[in-house]
Amino acid sequence: MSRIEELPDAHAKPTASQTTPTRPLPSTETPFPIPPKAKNQDDSITPVLPPAMDSVRSYSADEIVQMMKKTPLFMTNLDESGGGGDEDNEENMQLEALRALQYEGTPSEIALGFKERGNEMVAEKRWKDAKEFYTKAILALKAPKEEASPHEEAEKEKERKVEEACYINRALCNLELQNFRSTLHDTSRTLLLNPTNTKAHYRSALALLHLARHTEALDACTRGLALTSTTLASTKNIAKRPPPPPEHAAFLTLHDRILAEQTRADTAAKEKTEREERRKKEQRTLKAAIHARAIRVRMTSNPPDLEDAAMRLLPDPLSPTSTLHFPVLLLYPTHGESDFVKQVAETEVWGEVLGMVLGDKLPWDAEGEFKIEGVESYMQTREGGMVKVGRKVRVLDVLGGKDGKVEVVDGVVRVFVVPKGRVRGWVEEMKARKGQQES
Repeated sequence: MSRIEELPDAHAKPTASQTTPTRPLPSTETPFPIPPKAKNQDDSITPVLPPAMDSVRSYSADEIVQMMKKTPLFMTNLDESGGGGDEDNEENMQLEALRALQYEGTPSEIALGFKERGNEMVAEKRWKDAKEFYTKAILALKAPKEEASPHEEAEKEKERKVEEACYINRALCNLELQNFRSTLHDTSRTLLLNPTNTKAHYRSALALLHLARHTEALDACTRGLALTSTTLASTKNIAKRPPPPPEHAAFLTLHDRILAEQTRADTAAKEKTEREERRKKEQRTLKAAIHARAIRVRMTSNPPDLEDAAMRLLPDPLSPTSTLHFPVLLLYPTHGESDFVKQVAETEVWGEVLGMVLGDKLPWDAEGEFKIEGVESYMQTREGGMVKVGRKVRVLDVLGGKDGKVEVVDGVVRVFVVPKGRVRGWVEEMKARKGQQES
């Protein structure tokens, strides 16, 4: 009887003897993510690299080192982490555990470690670094607690003492950094934890002194003096009283300093008030004197900077009978030049003022046209016209009077000085300008 051999089914799995050995496929895992730009590169000449090699070739050596430092195995600092995205959080799942191991212990122990590092920075006068460590200690104490401690009361007392020390030490840092309002914040937090902390009163008084809040500074200093005097007053026998602590002497010195600063500030404020009151009185007197002389004054929205030159009464600015003085601006329109006289009395004759300016030859007057006998003076009227100023006329006669046509603009008397031979042409030019402005 012949044996019938069965043929293998088309869907049957091949036997071991029938399987053809093949090479394993390359892994698609990459040590670093391939940037999108690198993935989309289309270069028909350059052969496609395996994913692992492609990921390495996509970055510079420095970039690879920085990415390696973000993984726990290669980290040199626990603060070196990713940008905070989801990928970084997934890749650094062990990072928080490592940080927890770094600061292992109770909140008071962790805070104490930060405080000691802050104290080291203070010893080196590295105030910013010390402030940062004290802040970390305070944050460590405020971190949520996972489990209740069997010694909860004792732990709370430890935390309170460490927190008090950190706040008062951070106040010192802020004081040295001249962050006086931050100093007040830290000293107030210290006093909430311990109202008898003398350093808090002392540093609070110093910060308030720097902020020129003298009354509050005296109050803080007085409270500190009361605290440091307690031990002295508690001993009735004067002979047996201990010497005052160093803090007491420091508070006394600060108290005297605050009083001296307050006295200087009060004196300066009083003098400033008196000066302001006198200035107002002078302005009122000047205004009354100008009104009594029927002098018209107009101020513009953009007056010139005259420094200390101004209309004033001399010798006594508070007496309306004193002589009125004006700053005078002499304009030479034909030559584009000018002269400025800071004070001209109302009683002076215009020719004398002109002679004082034109007595010497002007440096820009090449032709010698500006001599007192060869020039004429004009002032502009309120309507825009011109009025001639004679050499024998007093300044007050030109400016004052019920029928006065001129005005003092921005506290300055403006006078045009023109050579006689050029007066006609200049007047025609002024008329033409006025006509253009009116049209």
